[in-house]
Amino acid sequence: MDDLQLLREMRSDIGSAPPATLARGRTKLMTRINSASTSGASTDTQGKGSVSPIRFRRRTLLASAAAALLVGGIVVADVVRPMGPGATAEAAEVLNNAAAATIQTADPVVNAGHYLKIQSTNLWGSAAVDENGKEYQWLDTEKQTMYVPANRDDEWVWERSGRIPTTFFDEASKQYVDRIQAGGPEAYVLRGANGAFYGPGSESTFPSSSYLDSLSRDPRALLDDIYQKTSGKGQSVDGEALVFIADLLRTGVVPGDLRAALYKAAALIPGVTVTDEQATLDGRKGIAIGRVENSSHFRQDIIIDPRNGLPLGERQVLTEPRGTMPVGTATSWTTVETTVADTAP
Repeated sequence: MDDLQLLREMRSDIGSAPPATLARGRTKLMTRINSASTSGASTDTQGKGSVSPIRFRRRTLLASAAAALLVGGIVVADVVRPMGPGATAEAAEVLNNAAAATIQTADPVVNAGHYLKIQSTNLWGSAAVDENGKEYQWLDTEKQTMYVPANRDDEWVWERSGRIPTTFFDEASKQYVDRIQAGGPEAYVLRGANGAFYGPGSESTFPSSSYLDSLSRDPRALLDDIYQKTSGKGQSVDGEALVFIADLLRTGVVPGDLRAALYKAAALIPGVTVTDEQATLDGRKGIAIGRVENSSHFRQDIIIDPRNGLPLGERQVLTEPRGTMPVGTATSWTTVETTVADTAP
């Protein structure tokens, strides 16, 4: 598995949140549930025939054939690269200022025997359909703390609170969750050398240092590379590029020079705007820059602390109602904060 695929697969694990796929209609939802049932999905403990809820993976977006046919683009290594203006002047100023500030902000120094401590709060969505075809939607929250040793070949430690249902949009969904999740989730700890938490030979949960080092620090070259890496994925070329940048930033392991290059690359993406000058995410405030994906009616935001250029987190926001969720609902978000710890649990 290469680092790009790893980055996509870990979206539901690293400070993660569910996709804009909460919009799936009843047919697709039932198809997936029926498929899960035939492969061992359980019914509820009350014996009432309700299927297990679907835990959506992070940003599982449908590829659009139209993305490969953008008018005004040029082909670079079989990838369509949009031409023309990038972000709005206001968004470009925020991103370029953040790039300048982050270069001046020292990254945490992890000495031998110590750990990079990455704390995140994550929100993502769940959905289910019962035996009567009744659909339910709600949002889960999970706290996670990752301890990355100075020597990455040593043991990593990953504390997780388990997914806790926290936001409901109707009483029926709350009653459904109360019925199928009696007792609530249990916290747990995973351990693995070099971040391989799922046994020998499994992949590290984070993009490797060599992968991060391989990414260009030139914004234009970096964005071209991102377009290439994400070709054929997502619902638009530019939308998936911003999603890629958001996913990479929220890992908490991106060095300052690459963060700066990612901000400047985002400033070159058409359609990027300032979406909220006073964005609040899990009690932390910053400036949100983002881009609307018209085909799926969500907006991808990256929230930046303008004082030091550090990414506070990212979110996806509905731009039209979806099921029981009103317009403006953040169907997923992640906050991230990195420090240094002397020990790990």
